[in-house]
Amino acid sequence: MSEISLLGPAQIRALAQRAGIRPTKTLGQNFVIDAGTVRKIVRQADVTPGERVVEVGPGLGSLTLGLLEAGADVVAVEIDPVLARLLPGTVAAHVPGLAVDPAGTSEGADARTVVLRDGDGRARLTIVTQDALTVTELPGPAPTALVANLPYNVSVPVLLTFLERFDALQRGLVMVQAEVADRLVAPPGSRTYGVPSAKVAWYAAARRTATVGRAVFWPAPHVDSALVRLDRRAEPATTVTRQDVFAVVDAAFAQRRKMLRSALAGVAGSSALAEDAVRAAGLDPQVRGEQVDVVGFARIAEALGAARPVPPGPGTVAP
Repeated sequence: MSEISLLGPAQIRALAQRAGIRPTKTLGQNFVIDAGTVRKIVRQADVTPGERVVEVGPGLGSLTLGLLEAGADVVAVEIDPVLARLLPGTVAAHVPGLAVDPAGTSEGADARTVVLRDGDGRARLTIVTQDALTVTELPGPAPTALVANLPYNVSVPVLLTFLERFDALQRGLVMVQAEVADRLVAPPGSRTYGVPSAKVAWYAAARRTATVGRAVFWPAPHVDSALVRLDRRAEPATTVTRQDVFAVVDAAFAQRRKMLRSALAGVAGSSALAEDAVRAAGLDPQVRGEQVDVVGFARIAEALGAARPVPPGPGTVAP
């Protein structure tokens, strides 16, 4: 795979200039311009040759090329049609032997798909032009890893959506704002523990693996970034649904300073019923949401469900 060349700062700026691309804050676009950072992401993701990997927000292709260099077969989901149309040419120019398969190109009502194959006919890159939050299925074999420089403005909803919808994903390595990384990996009782922490914990064990400085991006963001590693684990054993549990999580953190007996009054029907449910879950009704782990929230949802149905919450994709 050594013949694959990664993008450098001058190449990325030249690509953008030729295509008339100006990174937009609306789409959270900050392109990685450092090959060392790209290889660090791929290395920490434990990508193996022949593995199917999904990337969200490939942008100009920096990380895409790094994944291909490692031997992965990549499904890249890109919301920006200009970037999505530029990517096949960029990849073909940097990965010898890859070419667009005309038979693999399709136009749907919600998505456009382009496939690049190697000389053996293997689909090495599949580009899906679609909003990641609306993707419910991916072409080809199910990916086993999510590796992405997630757009800053939708990083948490995208991550939770993919963990929910694609249960074949066994691990992930995502780059997000450092503050968001802290929230994703925070344990109960910490200052940053909240809705993202509890919901991610439903699906996976998460840990922060590295801090990434601003200089490796173009344009340089105003904040540092960080890498978060996720490893899928069994969901908590419970008699209620994930939606039931997440409705309790959302209610518990809607007003962080409130004790659970007050914060859950709306979903329980009254403060008294909320207190009964929290006690039935083996917890002190005077604790606050930031002190309860996802298993505790599941026990509360079970207790509430035994007394009355829990109103459905916004579900996994709530930020």
